[in-house]
Amino acid sequence: MMMTETAPDPYFWLEMFYIGLLGLATLAIVWVSVIVLLRLYRGQR
Repeated sequence: MMMTETAPDPYFWLEMFYIGLLGLATLAIVWVSVIVLLRLYRGQR
């Protein structure tokens, strides 16, 4: 088992943290853009 031999390096959790932040930011941007597009589409009708 390679996982039990060495302790996880501190940069691993930092990387996971930044990847999670990137994912959350991407989801937030997509969510807001979808809402804005829906409002624009409804406003034109």
